Amino acid sequence: MHFVHDTLPQRVRFASGAAAEGLAAEVAALGVRRLMVVTGTAEKDLADRITAALPVVHQHNDVVMHVPGDVAQRARAAAAEWDVDALVSVGGGSTTGLAKAVALTTGLPIIAVPTTYAGSEATAVWGMTEDSVKTTGTDPKVLPRAIVYDAALTLSLPVELSVASGLNALAHCVDSMWAPRTDPINQALAVEGAWALRVGLPMVVAQPDSVEGREKALYGAYLSASAFASAGSGLHHKICHVLGGMFNLPHAQTHAVVLPHVLAFNAPGVPEAEQRLAAALGAPTANEGLARLRDQLNAPRSLEDLGMPEAGITDVAQAVVAAAPAGNPRPVTLDAITELVRMAWEGTEPR
Repeated sequence: MHFVHDTLPQRVRFASGAAAEGLAAEVAALGVRRLMVVTGTAEKDLADRITAALPVVHQHNDVVMHVPGDVAQRARAAAAEWDVDALVSVGGGSTTGLAKAVALTTGLPIIAVPTTYAGSEATAVWGMTEDSVKTTGTDPKVLPRAIVYDAALTLSLPVELSVASGLNALAHCVDSMWAPRTDPINQALAVEGAWALRVGLPMVVAQPDSVEGREKALYGAYLSASAFASAGSGLHHKICHVLGGMFNLPHAQTHAVVLPHVLAFNAPGVPEAEQRLAAALGAPTANEGLARLRDQLNAPRSLEDLGMPEAGITDVAQAVVAAAPAGNPRPVTLDAITELVRMAWEGTEPR
C-alpha cells in the first residue's frame, strides 16, 4: 500500500433541529461581526430563522445555477459594499458555489448550512460559467471553515429534488472509486457513503416527513463529498460540467441521468472497485444495484427530458474528450463518448 492522502481542515456539526445553535457557535468561534448571508429566495425564510440572532448586515438572494460570472461579480460587489468579514451560505450547491466565488477573490471565510445533498460544502472546488463554458478549479480559500448539517432543514426539499440531489451525491461516490487521486481512504468513505445513500434515499421517498431517512442521506452526502474532495473529478463530473455549461441543464438531475451510463462504461475496467460498490448497493453488480435504486426512486432518465437538444451530442462528446481526466479506467474515445451521451440523451438502458 502506497498513497498520499490530503484531509481538508474543516469542522462538521451534525445535529437535526440544531442549525441555529450550531451556526451561532461557529460564528462565535470565528469572532466575526459583519455577516453576509448568501441564500436563494426559496430559502430566505429558513435563512432568516436560523440567522436571526447573528450579526447579519446583508442577505444576498441573487443566486443562479452554475454561478454565471456576472452573478459572481454582483455578489463580490455586495460583500465589499457592506464591508463583511464572513459569509454564511444557506442552501444547495448553487448557493454554496456563489459563496465560494466571493471567497475566491476576497478570502472571506464561509460557514455552510446545506439544505440539499449537493456536497459542495465539503470541497475546495469552485465553478463558474462564462459564455456557455463552465470552468472549475481548486483553491483552499473556498473551502468552508465549518459545515452545519441539520437534516430538519431538508424536510422542505421536494421528493423529486431530493432524489436528484441524492443521486448527485452518489455520483461523487462512484467517481471517487477511480478518479485521478483515488486512494484507500477516500474509497472507504465513498463505499460507506454509497451504502448510506442507498438506505436513506428510499426512506425519503417512502416517508418524506421523517428525519431518519434524510439524516442517512445527508450523512452519505457528506462522506461522498469528502471522498470526492480528495480523489478529484473523474469522467462523470467532466461530462456533467460540459452539459451544465453548454445547455444550462439542472445540475442534480443531469448527474442522476448520466451516472448509470458512466458506471456501465467504467466498471469493467475496475472489477475490484466495482464489487465494493456492488456490496454497498446491495446487489451482485454495481450496475444492477444502481438500476434497482433508480427504479425505487423513480429517477430522471433522459437528457432530452431535461432540455438538451439532440444536435448538441457531438459538441458535448468532443468537449468531454478534450477535458477527460488522465487514468480513466477505460479509454475515452470520441466514438465511445458520443455513444454514451446519446444513450443518456435518449434515456435508454446503459450498456
